[in-house]
Amino acid sequence: MQKYRKIAIISAVLILILLLGMLYINKKERKNEITYHDFLQYIEENRIEKVIIGNESKLKVKIKNEEKFYKVENPRNPSLKETLLLQNIIVEENEANSVSTILQGLLIIAFFTLGFWYVQRIWKKQQPKYSMAMNIEDSREQQQKMTCFHDVAGNEEAKESVQDVVDFIKNPEKYSKYGARMPRGIIFYGPPGTGKTLMAKAIAGEANVPFFAVSGSDFVQMYVGVGASRIRDLFKKARTEKKAVIFIDEIDALGKKRTGGSVGGGNDERDQTLNALLTEMSGFYEDEGIVVIAATNRLDILDEALLRPGRFDRHIEIGLPDVAGREKILRIHGKNKPLDPHIDLKKLAQQTVYFSGAMLENLLNEGAMIAAKKNGEMIHWEDIDQAFYTVVAGSAKKDRSGILEKDQKITAYHEAGHALITKLVAPENRVSKVTIIPSTKGAGGFSMNIPPDKMYYTKKELEHQIQVYLAGRIAEEIIFGTDEITTGASNDIEKATSLLKDYIMEYGMSKEAGLLNINVLLEMGQKQIVQQTLFEECKKQMNSLYEKTKNLLIKNKEMLDRIAKELLRKESLVEEELDQLLQVSNLHY
Repeated sequence: MQKYRKIAIISAVLILILLLGMLYINKKERKNEITYHDFLQYIEENRIEKVIIGNESKLKVKIKNEEKFYKVENPRNPSLKETLLLQNIIVEENEANSVSTILQGLLIIAFFTLGFWYVQRIWKKQQPKYSMAMNIEDSREQQQKMTCFHDVAGNEEAKESVQDVVDFIKNPEKYSKYGARMPRGIIFYGPPGTGKTLMAKAIAGEANVPFFAVSGSDFVQMYVGVGASRIRDLFKKARTEKKAVIFIDEIDALGKKRTGGSVGGGNDERDQTLNALLTEMSGFYEDEGIVVIAATNRLDILDEALLRPGRFDRHIEIGLPDVAGREKILRIHGKNKPLDPHIDLKKLAQQTVYFSGAMLENLLNEGAMIAAKKNGEMIHWEDIDQAFYTVVAGSAKKDRSGILEKDQKITAYHEAGHALITKLVAPENRVSKVTIIPSTKGAGGFSMNIPPDKMYYTKKELEHQIQVYLAGRIAEEIIFGTDEITTGASNDIEKATSLLKDYIMEYGMSKEAGLLNINVLLEMGQKQIVQQTLFEECKKQMNSLYEKTKNLLIKNKEMLDRIAKELLRKESLVEEELDQLLQVSNLHY
């Protein structure tokens, strides 16, 4: 409503200005008028020099010895001209409109034109911006800035899978000669930050072709037809280059599975956009050097029409890097940083299990910022170590004066429980650091549990991991009593429950539930029965693992006390110090 009110106010102001202008002109003209009676009297007195007769309602009269003309009513008398001529008065006939009338007309036209233009401009500004045009990133950088495969580390298998795509872009006729059809589209899928966009840029860089990058959300608009138009514009622009890489990030924004129950029979904006994309991809010629690459974190939610052969028919996982990949990524991001030569990037790679490429870059960047604050000459291991725990748990709180002594003791036993159970049931895991220093993210402390790089995890290993999650709460119960357990274990319980749910629902490792995927049963409509059974089984399994862990901690209470006291004394323990504590006591398994 506000935009209409604004337009109405502007229109009213323009009309008012126009009326005031016309009133001013009329008032000025009335000052130069004489009555018809005076006009006749001036004729008798021989004071009239000249009269101009036109089609207007007024005559123009010039009095002798005066420069200006006066206006007088035009009686439309045919004999007036003869009368004037007999009095030796110059008479002129003017068929055109007077200057003032013309000026008034031009003024009216100008005001209305200006007003219409201004109102239209305001209207356009107030309208939602759903222009068909779209900002398309065309990253044809200079050759030295192009991203190539040597800039991508940690995804050797993925690089190998796209080598033939690069060759196809360079020499599409080579493949058409053999009757081979290259993938019309490639989907990169995997966790966030693993380098899907970087890999797409590297393909364009290796092939030395333009790289058109857009996001799936750019095509999703509330106005029907806008997204489809943008798709056509994107592909039209790519075709003008003959060879190109089109990259659509977050394709799940427009390519989610379609349902038949949408309003309008499924023919809404999202469906039209998706159909336009599928149509454009089907319209490629076999020898065109254009490849469409999409990226998503959720391959499972994409529409089947997108994934069928002839569309996005090659699916390449860009996963989290292994230890060798992490080391290469760290070396790439450490090239332009003054790292201390004593920093062992291999050791750092071993400590950063489950870190994506983006997290590794952020780790080194945080280390560089910490070193810069200290005005150091280079980045030392202490800076990287501080950055590591800042990335994982947040910065350490500087002011700890408000923390109660009892809270510190509870935190010490909680973290000691995690560390001790890790060493007892999962000795292959590394406990790189245990601390009771609270962080800015709200954690009272943490125990850094680093599992080995593995492709699969066994049933026993999953059970052990759940035990590690439960150990903090159990340690609180053993030392302080059941009524004194705290909220500090909320995140641990969440992780344990999530892992146990997958253990039962997806991995089929529960004896009671058996080799069933519970999600499939839920989709079949067995919701009520399955949910009750699942709840009972989760509860049973969790209680069993809880009791096992509790018995282990009770047997090793002496070591639990020793680790907790050392934490209260030092606040933090690294793995070497923890191992030394464990060596001086007999552990009970």
